[in-house]
Amino acid sequence: MKSLSQLSLQNNRLTGPIPSTIGNLIGLQNLDLSLNQIKGSIPVEIGNLANLVELFLDYNNLIGPIPTQITTISSLGYLRLGHNFISGELIQLEALGGLMLLDLSYNNFTGNIPRMLISLSVNLSYNSLKGPIPDNYDQVQKCYTLIGNKDLCGDYIGLPPCLPIPASNKSIITTVKFFVPIPISLGFLVLLGFLLSRRNVKKTQFEPRQTKNGNLFSIWNYDGHIAYEDMIKATEDFDLKYCIGTGGYGSVYKAELPCGKVVALKKLHRLEVENPTFDMCFGNEIKVLTEIRHRNIIKLYGFCLHKRCMFLVYEYMERGSLFCVLSNDVEAIELDWSKRVNIIKGTAHALSYMHHECIPSIVHRDITSNNILLNSKLEAFVSNFGTAKLLDPNSSNQTLVAGTYGYIAPELAYTMKVTEKCDVYSFGVVALEILMGRHPSELLTSLSSPYSQNVLLDKILDQRLPPPNHLVAQDIFLVATLAFACLHTKPTSRPTMKCVSQEFFSRKKPIAKPLHELSLWQLSNHEMYKIESGG
Repeated sequence: MKSLSQLSLQNNRLTGPIPSTIGNLIGLQNLDLSLNQIKGSIPVEIGNLANLVELFLDYNNLIGPIPTQITTISSLGYLRLGHNFISGELIQLEALGGLMLLDLSYNNFTGNIPRMLISLSVNLSYNSLKGPIPDNYDQVQKCYTLIGNKDLCGDYIGLPPCLPIPASNKSIITTVKFFVPIPISLGFLVLLGFLLSRRNVKKTQFEPRQTKNGNLFSIWNYDGHIAYEDMIKATEDFDLKYCIGTGGYGSVYKAELPCGKVVALKKLHRLEVENPTFDMCFGNEIKVLTEIRHRNIIKLYGFCLHKRCMFLVYEYMERGSLFCVLSNDVEAIELDWSKRVNIIKGTAHALSYMHHECIPSIVHRDITSNNILLNSKLEAFVSNFGTAKLLDPNSSNQTLVAGTYGYIAPELAYTMKVTEKCDVYSFGVVALEILMGRHPSELLTSLSSPYSQNVLLDKILDQRLPPPNHLVAQDIFLVATLAFACLHTKPTSRPTMKCVSQEFFSRKKPIAKPLHELSLWQLSNHEMYKIESGG
């Protein structure tokens, strides 16, 4: 397909190496193979793609160096290779004069940082780079773009100053260089062992890695002690004035790091650190969040276990929980109908990803308005995975009941079998809560009674907002219909989250009636809109 200009296969389950025949696609301008399980080295034949502008190979299992042939592609402007096991030095990248974005994070790159890279949008974090950072780096780049490189030095936040080499040591250095070839075979074996160990870490990346401190674990490939001290300093040893909320097994703090980045810390309560139940929840959240990546799922930056102090570090959500926003009249009005529909869509897409794109499937088990966080743009992020369960198809999935009263699926009252349909029910409750502006407890108890036949859809909508226009009314009708389908008492009659997610992408015929003529009975009985259960 020599005329093909774009090839996007990201976020699939592709395995094996990149075929050398990729070089035959000479018309290719955009190649995206990120978020797969591709292994092997980058084929040199990619250098044949003279028109390539974007090359995205991040989040795979690639090894070896960057082929020098890639550096001959003068049109290449965007190169993402993060989260692989690629090695080598960066000096060859100086040939890419048109490069604008470069992500090499979480790899095995060594050597010094070329000066030309500071003019790009660059991320070099979590490698093995060494030596002084280029002058003025801190004026154009963020500090997190270098974390994880323990041997860097320079006048920069968190880095030690570079020490001049004494003249008396120069002869020693010359002698060392002379004798380096002698143990070369031994060095090769050490390097091979290191690469194999890194590969094992990749396969089980949710398992914490011990640092040199002995009492600290961190998913950051970074000096954990410095990370820990930064957190303690930023919160003044977890002073209450930095506390922004308290959850089921920990308190949440707002912390500003030395580089200016703001993060959220969830710290396990002191008396619960040694409680096996809470310790399991803590570990479970680490396990889940280091395995999944989705734009509507909260991002875990790192975690620390330090003596009796345990905390998780997340991206900071400026607007807090959905529950708090709906509970505040001023903020609830700001959350207009379009924003509310988008929150529901984002939550549906995240759950669909967890249920149908993760292996094994992940059931959250506690989808509530408190566990959906909003950023500054009022976009939704699913959080709090302490009770999440990885479903094993070979087990009965019997477990203790977990969740929040008012959101738990009714079948858990007489069975403890956890399935994806438990999350589907909770999603239905949250979707109605967003439309109504309050928890739909009274409505849920009345759905089976004749009373609900006469209740019109527009009467249950949040009265703090003006009536939706005709265009938004289409979305509200869709959301309400999906919500009632998710609330079916029989789990097999509920749609899957994949089905719900896909419904938001499909184009449906306009509703024949305005919202003030649609009854809840019509919606809950699917008279107007049939949905496959996917049971």
